[in-house]
Amino acid sequence: MSNDTTTRADVCAAAIADAFADDGEIFGSPMGLLPMLGVRLAKLTSNPDLVISDGESLFLAGVPPLFAKGDVVEGWIPFRRVFDVVAYGKRHVMMGATQVDRHGNQNISAIGDFAQPKRQLLGSRGAPGNTVNNRTSYWVPKHSPRVFVEKVDIVSGVGPRNAKAAGPGASRYNDIHRVVSNLGVFDLTGADDTMRLRSVHPGVTVDEVVEATGFTLDIPADVPVTREPSVEELLIIREVLDPKGLRFREVPHE
Repeated sequence: MSNDTTTRADVCAAAIADAFADDGEIFGSPMGLLPMLGVRLAKLTSNPDLVISDGESLFLAGVPPLFAKGDVVEGWIPFRRVFDVVAYGKRHVMMGATQVDRHGNQNISAIGDFAQPKRQLLGSRGAPGNTVNNRTSYWVPKHSPRVFVEKVDIVSGVGPRNAKAAGPGASRYNDIHRVVSNLGVFDLTGADDTMRLRSVHPGVTVDEVVEATGFTLDIPADVPVTREPSVEELLIIREVLDPKGLRFREVPHE
């Protein structure tokens, strides 16, 4: 694929940026390579008010390339202060998902029965607090029926249906905003708080998404194609934020 051709990774970066476009002055908290790229793209284009960090302990004044050091530091956010931000709610986090189900529940804890799992994963970590306090989105680099499942084995991140069942303490700020995968973009506005297909990426068909999903999606009559990044966005992605092409580690060239 030539450098003049928009890649699937570029489309995914722009789709992630779009998920943060309307947030305004809020802490954009991406976890992972493509989410970090998308959030920084949003700050340089659609949402300059976003507050970003280095992914560790510093708020940044600028928007450096991925994993670059030495940018101007605007503030210090040690781990204990993250909990203050989580509780306050002015944050949009994008996490990964080993499993995500039709009701927007996410699993990063373990695969199999809770009492005796087949495989131990990260553990719930901050997922419960994130999903009941902050706007939350998910990034899935390899869309498959093993990830998009009818029901997650263990609920780490809480979807809207479960949050409502738990009461106003869990549901008041619960906001599963977007799920972006290497095949398309989704939200939780389907019937009974189920996952709805918002768009398919260029070159992907609705049938391909359905085949790669382990539950019945809410599919509108007309499904648009995810927009391709503009010339300006491509320039920023390729020459400013990710000149080394690290994004292709997660979404290889088609």
